[in-house]
Amino acid sequence: MKKFNIRKVLDGLTAASSSSSSSSAATSQPGAPRENDVVQETLQSEHFQLCKTVRHGFPYQPSSMAFDPVQKILAIGTQTGALRLFGRAGVECYCQHESGAAVIQLQFLINEGALVSALADDSIHLWNLRQKIPAILHSLKFNRERITYCHLPFQSKWLYIGTERGNIHIVNVECFTLSGYVIMWNKAIELSTKTHPGPVVHISDNPMDEGKLLIGFECGVVVLWDLKSKKADYRYNYDEAIHSVAWHHEGKQFVCSHSDGTLTTWNVRAPAKAAQIITPHGKQPKDGKKPEPCKPILKVEYKTTRAGDPFMVLSGGLSYDTVGRRACLTVMHGKSTAVLEMDYPIVDFLTLCETPYPNDFQEPYAVVVLLEKDLVVIDLGQIGYPIFENPYPLTVHESPVTCCEYFADCPDEIIPALYSVGSRQKRQGFSKKEWPISGGNWGQGTQSYPEIIITGHADGSIKFWDASALMLQVLYKLKTAKVFERARGKEEKANTDIVDEDPFAIQTLSWCPESRMLCVAGVSAHVIIYRFSKQEVTTEVVQLLEVRMQCDLSDVDSPDPGGDQTPTLPTPGASSSPQESEPPTQPSTGSNSSDGPRDNIPCLQVRSSPLKQSPGYQVELVIQLVWVSGEPPQQITSLAVNSSYGLVVFGNSNGLAVVDYLQKTLLLNMGTSELHSPSDPYQRQPRSPRKARQPSGALCDSNDGSNASEDRCKSPTSGSTSPCNSDDERKQKFIEKVKFKSRRFSKTVANDFAKMSRKISSSSEQKTDQDAKDNSFTRSRSSSVTSIDRESREAISSFYFCESYPRKSDSALSPCLLVGTTHGSVMMVALSLPPGADQRLQQPVGIASCGTLIRLKGGILTMALLDATGTLLPPPYESWYDPNASDEEKEKGRRRRPGSPPSSQEGTDTQFAILCSEKQAKVVALPSQTRIYKHSITETSFVLRADVVQMAGANCIACFCANGHIMTLSLPSLRPLLDVNYLPLTDMRIARTFCFSNLGQALYLTSPTEIQRITYSQETCDNLQEMLSELFTPVETPEAPNRGFFKGLFGGGAQSLDREDLFGETSAGKASRSLAQHIPGPGGMEGMKGAASGVVGDLARARIALDERGQKLGELEERTAAMMSSAESFSKHAHDMMLKYKDKKWYQL
Repeated sequence: MKKFNIRKVLDGLTAASSSSSSSSAATSQPGAPRENDVVQETLQSEHFQLCKTVRHGFPYQPSSMAFDPVQKILAIGTQTGALRLFGRAGVECYCQHESGAAVIQLQFLINEGALVSALADDSIHLWNLRQKIPAILHSLKFNRERITYCHLPFQSKWLYIGTERGNIHIVNVECFTLSGYVIMWNKAIELSTKTHPGPVVHISDNPMDEGKLLIGFECGVVVLWDLKSKKADYRYNYDEAIHSVAWHHEGKQFVCSHSDGTLTTWNVRAPAKAAQIITPHGKQPKDGKKPEPCKPILKVEYKTTRAGDPFMVLSGGLSYDTVGRRACLTVMHGKSTAVLEMDYPIVDFLTLCETPYPNDFQEPYAVVVLLEKDLVVIDLGQIGYPIFENPYPLTVHESPVTCCEYFADCPDEIIPALYSVGSRQKRQGFSKKEWPISGGNWGQGTQSYPEIIITGHADGSIKFWDASALMLQVLYKLKTAKVFERARGKEEKANTDIVDEDPFAIQTLSWCPESRMLCVAGVSAHVIIYRFSKQEVTTEVVQLLEVRMQCDLSDVDSPDPGGDQTPTLPTPGASSSPQESEPPTQPSTGSNSSDGPRDNIPCLQVRSSPLKQSPGYQVELVIQLVWVSGEPPQQITSLAVNSSYGLVVFGNSNGLAVVDYLQKTLLLNMGTSELHSPSDPYQRQPRSPRKARQPSGALCDSNDGSNASEDRCKSPTSGSTSPCNSDDERKQKFIEKVKFKSRRFSKTVANDFAKMSRKISSSSEQKTDQDAKDNSFTRSRSSSVTSIDRESREAISSFYFCESYPRKSDSALSPCLLVGTTHGSVMMVALSLPPGADQRLQQPVGIASCGTLIRLKGGILTMALLDATGTLLPPPYESWYDPNASDEEKEKGRRRRPGSPPSSQEGTDTQFAILCSEKQAKVVALPSQTRIYKHSITETSFVLRADVVQMAGANCIACFCANGHIMTLSLPSLRPLLDVNYLPLTDMRIARTFCFSNLGQALYLTSPTEIQRITYSQETCDNLQEMLSELFTPVETPEAPNRGFFKGLFGGGAQSLDREDLFGETSAGKASRSLAQHIPGPGGMEGMKGAASGVVGDLARARIALDERGQKLGELEERTAAMMSSAESFSKHAHDMMLKYKDKKWYQL
């Protein structure tokens, strides 16, 4: 083993190894260890399957809403064709129309487990809600007319559809066929009318007479149509356009809302003049003139109560002089008028009533208000109209999400701990009543492990969510901006900000669930370390550490050739800035005069007043990067915290810094170039034998724009003069264009999007643009560094704390830090910790760079460590203890760093380092540092996110590529187990928030307001039907209102209509075939049979069929038993009567 060419194995620079995508290039060589013989891998392709599970958050761009008053289910449609259904807390469902057209209206078949949706592409669809994943049963696509309004009467199968031309068509919702009965606009309006009445904006039947249909046209004309006689009974005319119409439950009056902010009340039998005209928000002139016009009243609802005045609820109608006023909902009850301000514009609202019958007293009890970015439910039964506390996780977007992490299989006690401190943050003043949308049932999930999602936001807040059992509930919210002073006005805004907006936005975070240590990095180049405590404390002075990180370009050309490692830094005084040696109580007064460049100034000012910290996460230390000689600090690209070592490490394009948060000192501040050992073959020797050897002094390390291991950057003195200005100008124009188009995101997101887009565009041009990249390197040595050149620096991209072998010669395990860079280098840093807890706080931690371990194509994304049996070796941690508790309690709960495993015997490897980059994955045996396996993940694209995860008792690498592929690789052999083209990268948001977790779970932000969870586990896919919540539950329909004796005697009360006789084919005839096209949906039995595939689907269908069959058999058995009982009773009565009259003569009867 000592004889074969290790360098060739490590470099992989031959044509065969560079182009090979095999998983083990080294195993075929003599002497190379065959780890398959040592590590028995249990994961197979059968363990993996990809599918969506649930979607959480507020429906993005909502457009319509409907409510089933019996099932108590709420449906919301969106402008992208999505449907979101909500029941009780934890019961929600998502489904999507294939066309993606906006949902303009929704209508429940009340208590039938079905929903009709009308889309902007003039199609209507019938959804079956009796299955856990709703499906379309029928669709109808109109060809010649545009749909504007739909109405489905309660307990009717005939759907009225109004169109833009003013006509009304009727559809049988059972079979989705058109009736031949059509109400034409020219028959509905008066013959003397010379103009078209406009689109149909309202359809409803008289609550007391189903044979009378009220039709509202946009121009202001309302027609009461007699369905039997096929003519108009009455016509009501008003000068202003109509937006909505609402009936009084007795069917004698209706109210219209108009575009001038007026409400007109009409008596059905008095069409000549409106009974009442009011302008709710108009100023009433004293001289009796018409009130000033107001904004349109977009919707009105008229609801009666048995014991008091009716409610009139309306949206819009404010006077025009209220410029800038927020959207309002107006509730008129008797003589009182309440104007309720909303945070966002109103999309729609619905009044929830006790009865589904339109001809009974409505008894309204709540109003559901759908806003553009929120859902509010108002309690009409309490004074002041308080809102209900919303149990749904709809506040994901309260501030835009900037980063996201997912932790499955957390410690059991972490969720109760977060909930206990988060429950104290809840607002007061909510309604005391139960949430009124209470339908559905929870799923019978078998997964019981704790799951936590952490979201970082643009306003600096961090939210912890309980994501267990396919649900989502906010546990705790942390506001990191409290640590800093806030500028009161624009004139006070610091001119040292490196972002124009959202200076507190969270860039990345590192969380240790076992120790509950939290470390966050913000866009203003700041890092905050938090400890978790159950006790409230007041911090008099926030501990602050300022760090100067700069890229000393003069040292790049002439590295020190002596030695094989950089010297250990035993004291914090070796840092490059006097501010770093001890934490100052106040920010340092750096140079910020207009004469000279800014220097030693942080971007944000830490608050100087005492900070009251509630139970939960409390600030331990704030670290800020400062301006250096007029150059702003570079944003932090990677971050890691380790509770066992008491260290935090962070890096950017200038290098990395290691901070001891126990001693509050800076241990190491080193440029990326210095991390490479002077004897490093990648830095000091040519990387390919085919290329000419170049002097070591001309080689670069921190400015190599190439990600490929074969590519070299040229010497500054011998650089090519080929023009690259046009390329740079093209890139710069593209950045500006993307930034301009991304104004609605924060600047951070715009910059990220520009980087990502350039990566996508340059992945196919990597080879041809190499000369331009090299030339870009020669220009980047100027004092004024452009943004593109900053990105070409070798930035730190990932960290991993571990117990390993820092050097080849080591036989004993010691604390280490693996460092990955954007150019594919993996470096090892040795840590020397003082022995014992007492000495840990007095003696400094020693750090030594051990040089480059290996190099990969593309930036390093994730690293991990396995032992000889293939078991994951997580970073060491210290169990949580309350930092504010007494010393005795601390010692009880505090567990020291676990002891090191047995040392390696001479010549044997006991660990595997798992390394994954944007292009490939490698496995390196330690301590020999021999590459064992290699796998090329993608050639044409690049990996956006990679994580080493636990799955089915084993480990694997999960990857998400920019081309939409989700892949998993076995460990340690890197065998491909899953490769599914799932989701093409259409938005930077997906790339920024996609993350994998253990046990086959993953998530990403599918819209600015919604989290989409997916699974790549076959077991979870198999159990998904049981885990999902159930929307439809069997509920008795309430009894119809009693007509009363006198109404029944004199013909009053509701008049029924035989719609089948009126609209059926026998009497109405067939509709024109060219008018609409019927499309059977996949939710029908035919569609299900056609789409049937796979054993799982067959089993699921068989189970559903058995359930349905069992249910029908049970009903049949009950009916049979009832009939037998009735027959026995009849037989008994007949026998008794026979005995009674058996011996009597006819005249005795």
